[in-house]
Amino acid sequence: MTGSLLQVENLGKRFGGFVALDGINLSVRQGERLGLIGPNGSGKSTLVNCMCGTLQNETGTVEFDGHAMNGLAAHQRTHRGMARSFQLPRPFVTLTVAENLRIPLLYTAHNRRGRHLTQAESESRCEELAGLVGLAPKLHRLPRDLTQVEMRKLELARAIAADPKLLIADESMAGLSQSEVDDIVALLITLNERGITVIMIEHIMRAVMAFSQRLVVLVSGKKIADGRPDEVVNNPEVIGAYLGQ
Repeated sequence: MTGSLLQVENLGKRFGGFVALDGINLSVRQGERLGLIGPNGSGKSTLVNCMCGTLQNETGTVEFDGHAMNGLAAHQRTHRGMARSFQLPRPFVTLTVAENLRIPLLYTAHNRRGRHLTQAESESRCEELAGLVGLAPKLHRLPRDLTQVEMRKLELARAIAADPKLLIADESMAGLSQSEVDDIVALLITLNERGITVIMIEHIMRAVMAFSQRLVVLVSGKKIADGRPDEVVNNPEVIGAYLGQ
């Protein structure tokens, strides 16, 4: 791992009188696998939304790959190499797996490379992405033909079609079996080994511990722990506020 890819400083967000984020500081190194955990309502989604541009923070700054992100819309941040997947996959239901992959590929990869991809390049990349996530046999099927774990894989594939430097995987394993959870963990580690920095937001602690090189814990909009997973899960404050619940 090299230098910092994502730098969040003193990030604050309110909804009326409710403080959702209170002075969050977070640094993510290039090539890192970071786990982000916390109870429901701890501010994880708000933090991700502020980093990705879905929400605009009131205080603090977000810097990505050496550039200030404050004020940029979500699609502008995606063009700069920041991608995310969502807990509830929402593919285009009338389009095939290949067509679902081609949309972010053409929209974002075109902007990143500064030229249009040829049809042959687009088809080749779609096949590569489908193969990477294990969906090659269903490349020309509709989302309704996919299992739950395959839908999660399609969601991840759509995110990485943008050729990101950073992937934020938001609860990609909710509702999956143990073997399916292991499958998604292995996929995220593979993506990381291919050069993508990954932040994983998850409640399944077995998966968090297997994946994370570093663990950050949010509670009530504050960061209460940041360090090695084995140290963080034994932190009395974490045990009381999160793991002990």
